[in-house]
Amino acid sequence: MSVFAIADLHLSFGVPEKTMEAFGLVWKHYAEKIESAWREFITEEDLVLVAGDISWAMSLEKAQIDLEWIGNLPGTKVMIKGNHDYWWSSLAKVQTILPPSCHLIQNNAFSWKDCTIGGARLWDTDEYDFSAYIDFQETNVSPSEEPKPTPAKIFNRELNRLELSLQALDPNATHRLVMTHYPPISSSLASSKVSALLEKYRIDICVFGHLHNVKPKALPFGETRGVAYYLTSCDYLDFKPIKILE
Repeated sequence: MSVFAIADLHLSFGVPEKTMEAFGLVWKHYAEKIESAWREFITEEDLVLVAGDISWAMSLEKAQIDLEWIGNLPGTKVMIKGNHDYWWSSLAKVQTILPPSCHLIQNNAFSWKDCTIGGARLWDTDEYDFSAYIDFQETNVSPSEEPKPTPAKIFNRELNRLELSLQALDPNATHRLVMTHYPPISSSLASSKVSALLEKYRIDICVFGHLHNVKPKALPFGETRGVAYYLTSCDYLDFKPIKILE
């Protein structure tokens, strides 16, 4: 029984015109790459953390085919919302069409065997900047419309949501895991508002995504002050889920 992680699947079975293949050769046949590696390494006995940006769909109806695709893969899956998961409205609505092998974290926690898992999406913060580590590439794809609220306001709200989730963790679990979509810490691993919260709640491992086109080996992250940090964007992992616990 092992725990794996991957983020930013950006599936588009319900909206094929929004495939990530438009963003370069690295994304060619990306869904097939993810499925092939998933089936090679992950068994029904394993847990997979999916740290946001699951589907490009705008509606729950269009996202259902992507969720069913994930549901048919081996293992138990637990997911959080990413900044592009516009289809994810209320927890109750999403759960009505969720495959039985999939579970959601939104202001709550999930327990699996001897693990307890919390998380929140987070948002941009001026505490750190990753632009120096990104290989920016021009594409012919127009950027999607993003909501434009005050970033600090959203970040603080997400920080509160993260703490609600951390408060719901099982105090008797052996392993305390967290998923965020946005990075929770800088490349230097200097203390941040999120890292301080993870340390307060004695988190062992935090996985996250959101960053794409990262220069090879530019952001290894690592362990600091008792918490191990893993960047799990699927293109950074060569579309292969990473084992974080066994």
